[in-house]
Amino acid sequence: GSLYLAGAANAQKYPPLKGNMSDKDSQRKTKATPTPAAGKAAAPAALSTQDKNFMMNAAKGGMMEVEMGKVAAQNGQNADVKKFGNRMVTDHSKMNSELMALAKTKGVQLSGAKAGKWKSDKDYMDMMVKDHEKDLAEFQKEAKDGTDADLKKFADKNSKIIQKHLSMAKETQGKLK
Repeated sequence: GSLYLAGAANAQKYPPLKGNMSDKDSQRKTKATPTPAAGKAAAPAALSTQDKNFMMNAAKGGMMEVEMGKVAAQNGQNADVKKFGNRMVTDHSKMNSELMALAKTKGVQLSGAKAGKWKSDKDYMDMMVKDHEKDLAEFQKEAKDGTDADLKKFADKNSKIIQKHLSMAKETQGKLK
């Protein structure tokens, strides 16, 4: 009895160090760790810098491909250049949609790129060969060395499409010489 009373008297003078919480408060505090707000997805796992950079570069490049493809389809003089431009619009629009959806699930904000100015069929096809060579290397690197499984799968699947684009670009470029 007397110890209990002394303890109760001291509890009023000296509250617990962690604040004066009841059991209910204590339980609520431990439960209040990262739970998503209603209607929102749980916070995505952090992506590596390499994965984020890949996503941002792929988005910029993909949007540029679509915009320049539209310009080529409209302004190209050669039928093969127009056809290639249309193919870029179709394939890269699809790829961009997939990438945007993936970025949303990973919590990454992507921005686009503006199209360059039209100069000539040859200039466009030269740019497409160089661009697809660079893109292919980046997609293959991400597929091999990326840290996010979803992004690696995206890069692997689309590197095959980019390889086909590169072959088509070189073939069309060869027809213009």
